[in-house]
Amino acid sequence: MPCPKRKASRSRRNSRSANKGLDVQTFTFCPNSGTPIMPHTVCLESGYYKGVKVMETKADRKIKRAQKSQVTQARQAAKMKTAQAAHADSSMDVEPKA
Repeated sequence: MPCPKRKASRSRRNSRSANKGLDVQTFTFCPNSGTPIMPHTVCLESGYYKGVKVMETKADRKIKRAQKSQVTQARQAAKMKTAQAAHADSSMDVEPKA
């Protein structure tokens, strides 16, 4: 197996990759959110691709979570009201001992 006779200098080593060059990547703007995105990709901000909602975003999940918590809070409040009403009714049925 061949071995190098000398250590390749930094400039010689780095010049191998110097001519590859990097092109400036193109990007477009999402029509829904206006954020810059790569072409042919889903917008992570809005979840749209070519005008169709294809992905659930963090904001969508946050809204769903808030709605779900409101529903559960309303249910708990309704349970508390019915429990208090039942308790009030049962305490009225019992007559105080004299």
